[in-house]
Amino acid sequence: MSASVKPLTVDEFLAWERSQPLRYEFDGIQPVAMTGGSFAHARTITRLTTALGVRLKPPCEAIGSELKVLTPGRVRYPDASVVCEVPDRDGDTVEPTVVFEVLSPSTALTDRRVKAMEYASVPRIMVYVILETERPEITVHRRAANWEAETVAGLDAEVALPEIGVTIPLSAIYAR
Repeated sequence: MSASVKPLTVDEFLAWERSQPLRYEFDGIQPVAMTGGSFAHARTITRLTTALGVRLKPPCEAIGSELKVLTPGRVRYPDASVVCEVPDRDGDTVEPTVVFEVLSPSTALTDRRVKAMEYASVPRIMVYVILETERPEITVHRRAANWEAETVAGLDAEVALPEIGVTIPLSAIYAR
């Protein structure tokens, strides 16, 4: 005999997660612990947020992975995002214009497939950007292009994000 467990709702998850010492995402059924990343993953996020920070103009701001993004029935902590409307100062969720995920071996499939569909379902998110860690390659999904993917690769390449008024050379993220 097996006991059936009722899946959590988003509100139940948020109430539970806010009282936890660690961060969890919510996959629509259960909490998923956020694990530590690699040096390459952390370096890519740091360089990305730095590159965004020096290029963005108000009211847009780059933020790290500390705040939640609500998608239909799920809760995510993107690696970085850009918000162009000031969120509730006491809140722990944001409605970003652009969302960034840095791939790792354990999350690549979820980032490429599941999260791409989730972020596409949020009307305010105009762009979803996926960054490789081991090579200078970025995949950009744009709402304006019916969420089709465009890949930009190479240290001489640039990723244009007109939705937030910036262009970032991949060398700013990947050059050592």
